[in-house]
Amino acid sequence: MTKPQAPMNRLNVRSDIALSAREKWQPLALADDDNINILDEIGDDWWSDSDTTLNRINKKLNKANGADIIVNINSFGGDMFEGLAIYNALREYSGKVTVKVLGLAASSASIIAMAGDDILMSEASFLMIHNCWLFAAGNRHDFAALAEELKPFDEAMASIYCAQTGLSKGEIAQLMDNETWINGETAIEQGFASGLFEQKTQAKADKKRFA
Repeated sequence: MTKPQAPMNRLNVRSDIALSAREKWQPLALADDDNINILDEIGDDWWSDSDTTLNRINKKLNKANGADIIVNINSFGGDMFEGLAIYNALREYSGKVTVKVLGLAASSASIIAMAGDDILMSEASFLMIHNCWLFAAGNRHDFAALAEELKPFDEAMASIYCAQTGLSKGEIAQLMDNETWINGETAIEQGFASGLFEQKTQAKADKKRFA
């Protein structure tokens, strides 16, 4: 399946994290290894020590040099435009990309997740998809213009979800309008994910049963 290319940021704006996503996210620590671990806010801000940026991801991809990689995600999202750039980098990587949604892939993190050749979730992990969400300042003309300027980015995100799931643009647009939370089982049913990753508790139970 060919992944659609996402547009890069050509606007003088920064998208922000939906408050509902931030409230539901819980941090998770993983050892720094050869995997790509996206476990914090996406983007690089003066008020955050997050280093989930295109620059860091590209360094990891260059180091992997075409080998299969695993991308672990537990993120409430962040800068949509940085997320789109990371999606494009993973999409164009020559090796196999396996995405594991360990806890939450919300907002721009859900876009990054769609770059996987395999997208794996657990029964207790979630995706959240919605329209571009941001803070802005200006008069009514500024806001009217901004609303029009953001439409192509919402449409681009919708096309990425459509390509992954096979759902219609109308169905995806409704899910985005409603800020939809999708658990692992539903994500597989709707085509956002390709399967569940094996959990150690189940693996141990199977081993004991057949020992």
